[in-house]
Amino acid sequence: MMEDCFILDFNPFDSMNIAKLSFTIQDAHDDDDDDDDDLTVVAEKGKVACRDYPHSRHLCRRFPFDKTPHEKHCYLCYCYVCDSVAPCEFWTIHCHASEHVEDWKSQRELMRLKIRRQIGF
Repeated sequence: MMEDCFILDFNPFDSMNIAKLSFTIQDAHDDDDDDDDDLTVVAEKGKVACRDYPHSRHLCRRFPFDKTPHEKHCYLCYCYVCDSVAPCEFWTIHCHASEHVEDWKSQRELMRLKIRRQIGF
């Protein structure tokens, strides 16, 4: 029998270290046993940087870089190389760019130098 009211042995308004909680993708999709849920997010407050603000494609939270085709992008994604709104002119190539690959870092720096020269810096 489920109780409508619970007496908590902790203050729910105290901060909590959520890093100590365990969660797997399987837990999220496991509909067979809803009685064992340890954590349910019912609301969120504030913005998430890589979801709610402009971000490089490889940092996108809507389309995770390692799990979705790189060509996909949200309306806040921008090209890491060009620093322009995605898709850029060279998106079929630049969509694969990330800050973790030295070649892409070099191409980004070359693009910045090119733009500076064009505007006279």
